[in-house]
Amino acid sequence: MEVSDIIFCVFGAITAVSALYIMLTKNILYAAFALILTFIGVAGIYVFLGAEFIAVTQILVYVGGILILLVFGIMLTNRLSGKKVVSPAYHKLMGFVVTGGLFAILFKGILEANFGALSWIDKSKGAKTSIPQFGLTLMTDYVLVFEIIGVLLLLALIGAVRIAGKTRKEGDNAI
Repeated sequence: MEVSDIIFCVFGAITAVSALYIMLTKNILYAAFALILTFIGVAGIYVFLGAEFIAVTQILVYVGGILILLVFGIMLTNRLSGKKVVSPAYHKLMGFVVTGGLFAILFKGILEANFGALSWIDKSKGAKTSIPQFGLTLMTDYVLVFEIIGVLLLLALIGAVRIAGKTRKEGDNAI
């Protein structure tokens, strides 16, 4: 077994163990931290599959944006209510059955797939598509859409802070 295969298996194990921890824990904050580890493991798998752009996007968007907002929301909820936020365990057996069924379906699909028929090379140009080419297209042809998405995410963040923040009365000078 080569070193790259061992590292790939380590990323797979990190992803699987942290996903299992998310399923079994009752503390929502710990589940969010385990979700960060899961996304980092998936990004590592993407790197080994040759999809570096998707790996970087995975870390920037999910870990850097969405999960930090999730952790922020959980910690703010803890501060406002004064007690731990826990998730009750409902239907654990049904969760294991559904998870096992989905795993069996996906595993069977992976075993029956013909990965040798996939080609990452553009036959007409004879070269691989590149990340700089993709970035240039994103920043020239799709820059308006890119900026609109950025403004929408900023508005969502401001709205989340406004909803989660304390409201003060008109005569209250305390911050």
